[in-house]
Amino acid sequence: MSTISLHIEETNNPSIIKFVSSHILINGGSYEFNNIDEAKNSSLAQQLFYLPFVKKVYITANFIAIQRFDIVEWSDVQEEVKEQITVYLASGNNVVNEVSDSKKEAIEVYAEVTPNPSVMKFGTNKSLTTADVEYKNIDEASASSPLAASLFNFPFVKEVFISDNYVSISKYDMVEWNDVYPELRTFIRNYLQENKTIIKELPKEDKQTSPEVETPAAKLEGTPGKIVDILNEYIKPAVASDGGNIAFKSYNEDSKVVSVILQGACSGCPSSTVTLKNGIETMLKEMLPNQVNEVVAING
Repeated sequence: MSTISLHIEETNNPSIIKFVSSHILINGGSYEFNNIDEAKNSSLAQQLFYLPFVKKVYITANFIAIQRFDIVEWSDVQEEVKEQITVYLASGNNVVNEVSDSKKEAIEVYAEVTPNPSVMKFGTNKSLTTADVEYKNIDEASASSPLAASLFNFPFVKEVFISDNYVSISKYDMVEWNDVYPELRTFIRNYLQENKTIIKELPKEDKQTSPEVETPAAKLEGTPGKIVDILNEYIKPAVASDGGNIAFKSYNEDSKVVSVILQGACSGCPSSTVTLKNGIETMLKEMLPNQVNEVVAING
């Protein structure tokens, strides 16, 4: 495994900053610790609470967020905290000791059709990842996601997209969904109940396609920042409900063309062009007059 690196991200709350990791830290879900006693299953969180300014520690799959007391400013201590976390991660110790309960976790998995007839969405009540990931084949999945790699063992599975609380699966035309979706739903439910690893490491390709690893919206200025805000607030929730995702890629100031990436059920969907032009493009033109001429999908 390559060296784990961290980068610091500010949040809307000035007392909280995020240390975002290049690798997956825990197997889905999230943990919030309010004091050192609550952090008994996390040696890292306990170490952080020895710092007198640490008020709260929040750990997710790909970042550690820390809330400080007002006795210091983050600008004075954030680099030292980053170094402490980096050293801990390099030691190979568990970030959180995720102990499985003696009885299986109550997992629900439901199947939903999507506007793309080749893709079905499998929603769940378990948090799967904080960074959207897409796999085109078993080789990509084997290096990153044991869950996706297992799904590719089904001969009809073409592509796998994993988001916050659902998995979108694209199939080959050799089968009909009515014949195979119950088997997939059962497999995913059993996999999650056994608390197996979902994603062990973010794929390197994802750095080019996932909004979670692009430049954060807060760091984008002008029109690109406004575009990302509109996508996140108005468009992403709608496409996510259909088992897909849209990610901002670039904005050309001269041509005023917005490039996006379609993932999951949106990728290759027969209706995606209509949605892109009549929905997304129209909305951006209305909300950003004279700043957007066209929206194009670079992968479909």
